[in-house]
Amino acid sequence: MKIVNHISIFVLLALMQVTNSCQGQQSSLKQEGQKSATSLIEHLTIASFKQKVFDYEKNKAWKFAGDKPCIIDFYANWCGPCRILAPTIEQIAKEYQGKIYVYKVNVDEQPELANTFGISGIPAILFCPKTNKPQMSTGVISKADFDKTIKEVLKISM
Repeated sequence: MKIVNHISIFVLLALMQVTNSCQGQQSSLKQEGQKSATSLIEHLTIASFKQKVFDYEKNKAWKFAGDKPCIIDFYANWCGPCRILAPTIEQIAKEYQGKIYVYKVNVDEQPELANTFGISGIPAILFCPKTNKPQMSTGVISKADFDKTIKEVLKISM
């Protein structure tokens, strides 16, 4: 049984390496002027979070600051499941461009934001509608689950 687990881990790591190298090749093949999904995703700091999402120092009750609903991916560079989820986040940013904002928060660089939302496991995705309270999901989420939650929580359809 241990040998199978070691082989599974080796295969997973090899697939991640191939995926990373393929992503690098894809980005170099993009036509000039074409916007990549990565440029559609903004990395938030404490200051930009307070300005664009929620100023938790001024407001005790949730008061969304954005003009469009948003998704916030709380992640870390060392987190394997976060890296697995990253292409789905990029796909969401492309498909819902102009309808929602997609943000990322590196929990190692912005621990105050992670602590504010009680993030104890990553990846953690915060879905923030314009008018209702946000909802949190943890772990790797399928594209279908993203679409369903965007429709039900953020009230956005394709």
